[in-house]
Amino acid sequence: MIKLGQLIDERYRINARIGSGGMAEVYEANDIITRKVVAFKILKEEVANKANIARFEHEARAVAALNHPNIVLLLNTGTYEGLPYIINEYIKGQTLRDVLDFRGALPQDEVCDIMLQLTSAVEHAHSRGVLHCDIKSTNVFLEPDGTVKLADFGLAIIGREKESQKKDKTIAGSVHYLAPELSKGIRPSKQSDIYALGVLFFELMTSKFPFEEATKYDTALAHVRKAFPSLHKYLPNANKSLERIILKATRKNPYERYSSVQEMHDDIQKVVDAKQVKKKKTILERLFGFKSED
Repeated sequence: MIKLGQLIDERYRINARIGSGGMAEVYEANDIITRKVVAFKILKEEVANKANIARFEHEARAVAALNHPNIVLLLNTGTYEGLPYIINEYIKGQTLRDVLDFRGALPQDEVCDIMLQLTSAVEHAHSRGVLHCDIKSTNVFLEPDGTVKLADFGLAIIGREKESQKKDKTIAGSVHYLAPELSKGIRPSKQSDIYALGVLFFELMTSKFPFEEATKYDTALAHVRKAFPSLHKYLPNANKSLERIILKATRKNPYERYSSVQEMHDDIQKVVDAKQVKKKKTILERLFGFKSED
C-alpha cells in the first residue's frame, strides 16, 4: 500500500493522492533525481490480474511512441511490489469535463483553440500508428495557460494490432463518443477517432452530449440511427462553418468523414483565420471610417 511520504524505488517521493479510477491510483510525487513534480500512476492490487497488467503495460507502450506538446509525456515505467507503475509529467489543469461542469459551454474562440491543439495531438498519434480509441472530455486536460493535454491511452491500438481487431467484436470506449460502426463490430480506425473528436467539439460548444438516452444501449443505438443534432438547436448564432465541420466529422458512414485528422484541423484553422481577417477589417473601418475591400 502506497503511503504519503514514502520513497518508491529510491527516486519518487509520494506527496499526495490525486486520483483514483477503476484500474489505477494516481499520486503526486517528487522525482528526487530530476527535482521535478511528476504523476505516479500504479495499478490497483485488487484488479492486478493478467489482463489488466497487460492493458496497463500496453498504455505505456502506446505513449512511449509519442512525443507531442499536447500529449501527456511518459517519463518512466517500473514495478513496485509486483505492480506496474507509470511516471507521467504532472498536469496542473482540470479535465475538459470538469471545466464544462464549472463554466458551462465555452466561447467559440476558446473551443477552436482547444480543438486545434487536440487535433494536432491526435494527428501526431495517427502518424505514429497509434489510434487513441477513447477520446472524451474526461481524457483531455486543460492547463492554466490554455495548453491542452491528451491522456489515457489505455484502449489505444498500436500499429499491427489494428489487424487483430478485425476479428475482435469487443466494444470499448465511452458510449457517448462511440462511432456507429463500432457498435456494429467493425474495427476502430482513424475515422472512429475523428467521430469522437466531432462529438467532443459539439460537447465543448454546448456543454451537452449529442445523444443522452435512458440506457447505454439506447445511447449507442442513437449514434447509429438518429441524425446528429444541429448546433443551432442550442446556439442559434453558432458559426455555420463550425457546424459543418462537426457534421462532417460525425457522419454515420466513416467514409464520408474527414479522411484524416489533419483535414479537420485545417478546416478549423480556416475558420480561425477568417475571423482574424474580419476582425482586422472591422478595426480599419472603425479607425478610418471606410469599409476595406476584400
